[in-house]
Amino acid sequence: MTTDSPAGSSAPSSPADRAYIGSFTSAGGRGVTTAVVAPDGGLHPVHHTDRALPDPSYLTIRPGLLYAVCETESGTAAALSLADRDRPEPLGEPVPVRGAGPTHLALAGGRLFTANYTSGSVSALPLRADGTLGGQPSVHPHRGSGPDTGRQRGPHAHAVVPAPSGRWLLAADLGTDSVWIYDLETDAHAGGGAVRPHGEVWLRPGSGPRQIAFHPGGRHAYVTCELDATVTVCHWDDAAGTLVPVAETPLVGPEATGESYPSELVVRADGRFAWAAVRGQDHIAVLALGGDGATAELVDTVPCGGHWPRGLALHPSERWLYAANERSGDVTWFVPDARTGTPRRAGSVEAPAASCVVFG
Repeated sequence: MTTDSPAGSSAPSSPADRAYIGSFTSAGGRGVTTAVVAPDGGLHPVHHTDRALPDPSYLTIRPGLLYAVCETESGTAAALSLADRDRPEPLGEPVPVRGAGPTHLALAGGRLFTANYTSGSVSALPLRADGTLGGQPSVHPHRGSGPDTGRQRGPHAHAVVPAPSGRWLLAADLGTDSVWIYDLETDAHAGGGAVRPHGEVWLRPGSGPRQIAFHPGGRHAYVTCELDATVTVCHWDDAAGTLVPVAETPLVGPEATGESYPSELVVRADGRFAWAAVRGQDHIAVLALGGDGATAELVDTVPCGGHWPRGLALHPSERWLYAANERSGDVTWFVPDARTGTPRRAGSVEAPAASCVVFG
């Protein structure tokens, strides 16, 4: 580990004093890495699951449990016990999601949802009363294509994100330039059967929606678009379950050359700033959010501290921002300036083929 400030001498006592880092074991990753979060934000690895799970590229957490998608062609998801917070223990074998290449997952409506990139579908996995995975998943295949013949010959679901109310689930599809909206209340009334789409919203052709994040005010959402290096600001109506694109903001400056592939975007709890990781440019874009989140302005970019930042995470305390740099094999952390939003690099830790960071 390297750090640009002295390391703390004792472990923190906050509930979010553990970080769990996902990775690609097929590229040399150590599975899920547990790290202690020091008082200065530094990460101190204490355990790796290694190959107990193949390619656990994305994680989500609830009290006592950690969930992972295994981003393989066979497509599985796994639940891990956090009875020992330093040593996540898989609860049985990974469960098939009946989709290929799952890239993202979320807990919503009493189920675990996955976005299956290769097969272009969304899966809903039943949860037992204790939170473990059980039963056959229901699957909703997406349809359509986009103008980029290299990346958009068919659907590629990339993210599943619950609306703040918990009533809806939104799924970004890179292959179809659209966001699918699912009504979780209707699905629950139907007895937890097949996933039921409520509507589909199209973004600009060729934009390639990848990820979604909501403004804390609940009336706007931000869709990062991988293929044109922008973020689309959308108006969200939770009562109707509708999403309306209203503006686009570039995540790279006009002087940028070469590859520019945005990955993850996170929003500060007071709604003043958002940060987006951009692979290729290998920077973090700083966005100033106006009003109630209806506008987003690119105000700065800073190096991500490595190469190919696939994941970006804001610590629950909002004191630190973490970039999971897949190709350089490290996680770098930053201290965002409270006034300008610009992150200052504070340190890094080795994490081969790192893909995401969650806290618990």
